[in-house]
Amino acid sequence: MKILDWVARLVAIAILGQTLFFKFTAAPESVYIFDKVGLGAPGRIGSGVAELIAAVLLLTLYAWLGAVLALGVISGAILSHLTVLGIDVQGDGGLLFGLAVVVFLASLVVLYLHRREIPVIGDRL
Repeated sequence: MKILDWVARLVAIAILGQTLFFKFTAAPESVYIFDKVGLGAPGRIGSGVAELIAAVLLLTLYAWLGAVLALGVISGAILSHLTVLGIDVQGDGGLLFGLAVVVFLASLVVLYLHRREIPVIGDRL
């Protein structure tokens, strides 16, 4: 279980970390996506900051919190793909959507494995 935990954490961290470069450097693809969903630069930078915090938390004793934050941010990305952007964005063959799904699933695994650490409700899970 410890190996699964770290594999899931590192997969989520790697994908979240890789996308930060594009968000923080205003890469044309990232600008297009956030303009298309109506969030512009503040949404791009804000989601990047949230993803950075989630990635850092996934490395700590608060991995459950990082997983919750990652699930929240990535759920927005998946919802945007399904409602506004489409699966294939600018001819990427669905790569960004697929990466979002992988982060979602990896974060779910981390949250499940650390569910008992959640304050107040963890003992009942």
